[in-house]
Formats: sequence, C-alpha cells, structure tokens
Amino acid sequence: MQLSTLLTRFNEPETLKMAKLGRELRAQGIDIVDLSLGEPDFDTPQHIKDAAKQAIDENWSHYTPVAGYLDLREAICQKFKRDNNLFYTPENIVVSTGAKQSLANAILSVVDQSDEVIIPTPFWVTYAALVQLAQGEVKLIKTTVESGYKITPEQLEASITPKTKLFIYSSPCNPSGAVYSKKELAALVEVFKKHPQVLVISDEIYEYINYNGRTESIAQFEEMKDRTIVINGLSKGFAMTGWRLGYLAAPKEIAKACDKIQGQFTSGTNAITQRAAIVALTSPLDATMAMVAEFARRKERVMQLLRGIKGLEFTEPDGAFYAFPCVDYYFGKSDGEDVIENSSDLAMYLLNKGHVSTVTGSAFGDDRCLRLSFANSTANIEKGFGRLNEALSKLR
Repeated sequence: MQLSTLLTRFNEPETLKMAKLGRELRAQGIDIVDLSLGEPDFDTPQHIKDAAKQAIDENWSHYTPVAGYLDLREAICQKFKRDNNLFYTPENIVVSTGAKQSLANAILSVVDQSDEVIIPTPFWVTYAALVQLAQGEVKLIKTTVESGYKITPEQLEASITPKTKLFIYSSPCNPSGAVYSKKELAALVEVFKKHPQVLVISDEIYEYINYNGRTESIAQFEEMKDRTIVINGLSKGFAMTGWRLGYLAAPKEIAKACDKIQGQFTSGTNAITQRAAIVALTSPLDATMAMVAEFARRKERVMQLLRGIKGLEFTEPDGAFYAFPCVDYYFGKSDGEDVIENSSDLAMYLLNKGHVSTVTGSAFGDDRCLRLSFANSTANIEKGFGRLNEALSKLR
C-alpha cells in the first residue's frame, strides 16, 4: 500500500513512544516506574467536575461553534486580563481540542513552504514536526545547561534571515523548566523590533507551574502584541489532560485563519469540556496553587536525588515539572551487554534494565540529555530514582 509522503516529514513523538513501551512491559507483568509522564498525577478539581455534570444534565450535547462558545471566549479574555494584564476580545480567541491543536492551527495558518521557523533547543517535541508538516524549514538555536537553557539576544539576531517567518518558544519550558524573566524577554523584543516580518508563538501551557512568581508573556510588550500568538490550555494547570481543551489568543486575522483551518479538521471542541472550562478559568485558583506547591516540594527532592548521581550536569528548573540533566558522562559506557552511544540508548537501557521510563533528549533537540518528570508521587519518585541510580552505576 502506498501511503502519503506526508508521513515521511516527521517522526512519532518520543514521549508517546516511551509511554507505549512502558505499557507493553507492564502488560508482561514488569513493574515500570514512570518518570516520563507529561501530565499532572492529580485528579481534576471537584468544582470543575461538578460543572461538567451540570452541563450534561442541562443537555449541552450539541455541535459547538468552531472557535468555541462566546461565553467561554469571554472567560478566556477575563483570564488574560486577570493573570497577564493582556486585553483581548472574543474575536482574538480560538478554542481547540487541546493546546497541541492550537499550535497546529497557528503554524499551519502562518507558515508556507520554505519559510524559516526558529526554535530554541530544547523544545517540545511537536514544534518541529508541525513546521515540517507545513513544509517550513526548522532552524534551531542551541542552548546549554550553562546558559540555563535560554537564548541570548545575540543568538537570536544571528539566526534571523529575510526568510524567517516565525519564532516558537515556551516559558516555562518543556522539557528544561527554563523561565524567561521580563528583562530577558525585553532584550529579545529589541531584536524582534528590527525584524517586523517575524511572528512569535509563545507557548504558555505551563504558566501556573512557575516556582518564582508570575509567568511573563512576550505579548505584554506593545511592539509584540499584534505579532504574537499565545498558546495555553487546561491540561497542566487544572489537571485536565484528558478533557482536551486548549486555546490561543492572536491578532484577529490569524484567529480567523485558525477558525477556518479547524473548521475542516475537527470543528468545535467538546461541549461539556467547554462548560467546565468556564468554571475552571473564572474560579479561584486554590486547587491549582496547592498542586503547584506539591510540585515544588517534589522538585526540591528531585534536585537532591540528582546531586547524588555521578556524572550528571543539570540546572534547577524554575517552572514545569521536569528535570533535564545532561547525561553524556555515560556515553561510551557499557554494563557488559548494552553499549550506550547516546541518550536514546540510555533511555532504552533504563527502561529495559532499570525498569524506569524516561524520555530521550534527542526528542527535544538535545541528544546529551534525558527528560525526567516529577509529575508522579513522591514514593514513585524515590523508587524510580533508586532504580535509575542503580542502573547507571552498572555502566563502566
């Protein structure tokens, strides 16, 4: 059977691949500790679940507007005003089936064949794949553990060419946990001001999971508001991964384009989730802040555990719920059976020999690293790191 050449432009996400391999080993009766999780291990707060139940009883069971219910888009505008001091109208907002679809809508709306798209490393696995789907050209800016996995204005300036159409970044970052300060963003804005053709996608899905205060958005700068697409959603901050609701805020022309694209793919997002989302976005954030406080406690323990493992280099994450240590100390080493040549080899070794699921750094554009999630219970984190340390100690 001859399949579309579209499938040759991108690979299966390593995050999903590792989750699948972990499930297969569990099906064989093997106890796998999952440090690859990209979702909170908390249940959705009760008041949000109650809103969904009420929506079912009130028969919110019909097709929804492609861009989302008007009152939900108004609630999203209120959220931007409350949390980010950003002022949008419902015409700027498009609600989608997860932030991943919001990203896809945005990239497919603005990227044409051969357009350059700049992405700092490490980056979330889907950014590059979506650019490749749009037939754009991915241009990576390499960062390091020494730089805190953040780019400099000089690096940005050197990367922009007349073909550059888009810059994509996340803050807090998946996988590094890096968070850009307002001062750091302002320095990047000075570069963008010289290149008005460059649009920006600011992925703020981990906005609330910030251990040093409020997350700053590049859209707050007057020069950037009308050229920035802000991506957000409910999965991380409200423990609603399976509910599938993301949204974007963009200049009206781009929002209208996203509406058009989504209309041919999925149409409107699930009605029940939308009604629950209104309550999530307009209620006090007590449950969210309690979850973040627990992540902060786990982060401190993970930092202690990492310091006890030989050969790792890492920076402390300021947001999200991942550690991203550099593990190249173990490249070229062997347990007598497996030889570790790269981070993918190491991830598979840890899965098959240590029974710990991680994600290779190559998935995020940095082959020297592994992504380790602390979106798991403290007991599982302790057990997982114990296994990880034991497995690594066998590599010589």
